[in-house]
Amino acid sequence: MSHFSVPLEPAKCDTCAIVSQLDLSLVGVNISVMDWNIFVSRRIPQAGLDLLRKSLTRVDVFDEDAPMDHARLIEEARDRNGLLIMGSDQIDAAVLGVSPRLRVVSNLSVGYNNIDVAEATRRKIIVTNTPGVLTDATADLTWALILAVARRVGEGERFARSGQWKGWAVTQLLGTDVTGKTLGIVGAGRIGTAVAKRACGFSMKIIYTARSDKPAMVALGAKRVSFDEVLSQSDFVCVHVPLTPETRHLFGEREFRKMKPTAYFINVARGPVHDEVALVRALQEGWITGAGLDVFENEPQIAPGLLTLPNVVVLPHLGTATVETRSRMAVLAVENLLSVLRGEQCENVVNPEALSR
Repeated sequence: MSHFSVPLEPAKCDTCAIVSQLDLSLVGVNISVMDWNIFVSRRIPQAGLDLLRKSLTRVDVFDEDAPMDHARLIEEARDRNGLLIMGSDQIDAAVLGVSPRLRVVSNLSVGYNNIDVAEATRRKIIVTNTPGVLTDATADLTWALILAVARRVGEGERFARSGQWKGWAVTQLLGTDVTGKTLGIVGAGRIGTAVAKRACGFSMKIIYTARSDKPAMVALGAKRVSFDEVLSQSDFVCVHVPLTPETRHLFGEREFRKMKPTAYFINVARGPVHDEVALVRALQEGWITGAGLDVFENEPQIAPGLLTLPNVVVLPHLGTATVETRSRMAVLAVENLLSVLRGEQCENVVNPEALSR
């Protein structure tokens, strides 16, 4: 574990399209150095660090690619003006209360169930997130899981590597067609809509559940139905909801039993949305045919029995894991943080009521 402070020195810009504040001061523009103290809880893409350096703030970075111990996070939050944290960092009252100067917690994630937003609001601390920039990457990975589990890609890859493959066979590792099937989407926001858009290329019937009609989904030919109808009619059920008290264990034994025995469950949202023990039973006992998971109920632990099942594809939370997307997320998280500190308008505030308290 190591720390470093981002140096206050002129930033190099290959395109010269962005001029740092320090560069501007050298040509007669009077810009004062901001006396902000920021902590970044994890190593982030260089584009984000470069933007922080140009802000002329004091920045300390936990230069590891692994979660920080919570007790250490509390200590590092002390006397900070801003925190840039990851979705795996638990930001509770203990963290929020150690710095009377704390003004903003910038979450490098679209979900913010890791933050006690009510406590932050009570303390007039702004919380921000990074929506939009990760939509396509997450939708693409959803489709990677749909195709992988339907066509038994994981099983086939392991079989080919094992040395047991003896050649093509008519009945070998038969999967399921995707084209023309029914896709059920639970959570018709940006990501759910992007997944539905991709489904049009497979000539799928698209149904979704939401409190009201979603124009973007209607434009794709999707039909809004009840949650139970999504369960009973879909060949593939994809989950794209945030984690809230209402969505925790949204999928349990009742829901898996309502699905078709030929159906597949896909979750790239948040692990606790499904009851993982119930999902293991559903896969073992044939309530459903298969599952594709990028998230787990108690990450990084995975429920006993799940990893031994051949009819599930598991990934280590890779939804946004592309070079381009993670860089855009880092830059947006930094922009959010700096906008709040500068008193500028920020579009990605999740608790605007904190501004009026």
